[in-house]
Amino acid sequence: MKRIHFIAIGGSIMHSLAIALHNAGYIVSGSDDHIHSPARERLEAIGLCPDKEGWDESRIHEGLDGVILGMHAFEDNPELLKAKALGLKIYSFPEFIYEHSKDKQRIVVAGSYGKTTITSMIMHVLHKAGKKFDYMVGSQVPGFDNPVRLSEDAPVIVLEGDEYLASRLDPRPKFLLYHPHIVLLSGISWDHINVFPTEVSYNLQFGKLLDSLPKAGYLIYNDTDKTVKEMVMPIKESESLYVHPYTMPTYKIKDGKYILTLGNTTIGGFTSIGGEKETMEIVGKHNMLNISGTWKVCEQLGIELKDFLKYISSFTGAKSRLEKIVSKPKRIVYKDFAHAPAKVKATVEAIRELYPKNPLIACFELHTFSSLDKEFIKLYAGSLKVADKKIVFVHPSTVEAKRLKPFTKEEIQQAFGDKNIIYVQDKEELSTLLRHLNTGNDVFLMMSSGNFGGLNLENVGL
Repeated sequence: MKRIHFIAIGGSIMHSLAIALHNAGYIVSGSDDHIHSPARERLEAIGLCPDKEGWDESRIHEGLDGVILGMHAFEDNPELLKAKALGLKIYSFPEFIYEHSKDKQRIVVAGSYGKTTITSMIMHVLHKAGKKFDYMVGSQVPGFDNPVRLSEDAPVIVLEGDEYLASRLDPRPKFLLYHPHIVLLSGISWDHINVFPTEVSYNLQFGKLLDSLPKAGYLIYNDTDKTVKEMVMPIKESESLYVHPYTMPTYKIKDGKYILTLGNTTIGGFTSIGGEKETMEIVGKHNMLNISGTWKVCEQLGIELKDFLKYISSFTGAKSRLEKIVSKPKRIVYKDFAHAPAKVKATVEAIRELYPKNPLIACFELHTFSSLDKEFIKLYAGSLKVADKKIVFVHPSTVEAKRLKPFTKEEIQQAFGDKNIIYVQDKEELSTLLRHLNTGNDVFLMMSSGNFGGLNLENVGL
């Protein structure tokens, strides 16, 4: 058995990878200067939580077969320095996953938004179909006990492809390190402004991903995304890859359910109407588009259309991705991980479409470095437009931690293009406001990659 040490084991993917290796029979150790929930509880449950927080170079020794370095570890980390001095093999987590999957068919789902959901959808369908596969996804998925699985015998691995840096020692986007055979590109919308200061530099990373595909590799792309279409056009003309577009399928809403139609016939590059029909558990126009892309991947993996629709119909969504957490006759609460401008807009519009008559209260927390940048925030203009009440929340500690200047109410309203936006910077004030806005027939939509300062979302409006 191999001995692997994790530097910064508390990260969301790092701790899940540690659990996956432990389950696969590896001897795993780890360290971190702070481990948040739920990583702490999950590591404690199987005896992998470090006995103390902080870095300790005595944990690094010649008996280790490798060290996996998380993004939270800096270049001067004492454990990293000792590992280098001993000549140990040091991996970023995408490097390690590639090493483990070199002999597998590798499928990468990439894009600024939708990649967690689409990866989860593929996993759900393959599981229902009884296929053997490994996976790595950035969220907990119903039916799977861990967001990462690595095995010796699975012929396929499905990977959520993040464009962020592999580690502080390796500035390449994570998805380049997987060397995929099949790529699904869901959409491109400038993000991670702290790493990619211009839209051009951000888009370039996706171009590198497409260039990395092997000859006769498969590219599946969102034909409704203007930036993606422009990027794919020269590849289509070169005929070096198998290129498959996907677009918005036909659907209707009945009794709060989305009824989706998919067909195999193609007219002018678009999937025709009149194919197989099924009622979905998941909601949202953007999720119908995600299903369309998921079908293109599953088709390449030998899944029949009728079976695909039957399997995908029971998919309820990845955790915190348009997740309904309260469903009462007079109070409905959704939470969503939305943080990119395009995703925020799509999420608000999805709930508006599903509940056209209910008052919609949309609350969005600015939490990421990009969203708190005074130039980038202008991209959120109009994203909350269709909500009846619009709230933007920023926790002061988030601004302080990122060493940025706080916003004024006027700056927020101007950036979002709406003078009716309510700007809140205190958790208790937010809780009180949501309670006062509750008319007894509301839908609350809470969007954040953070946690609204620790607000209990199940009690929103009470």
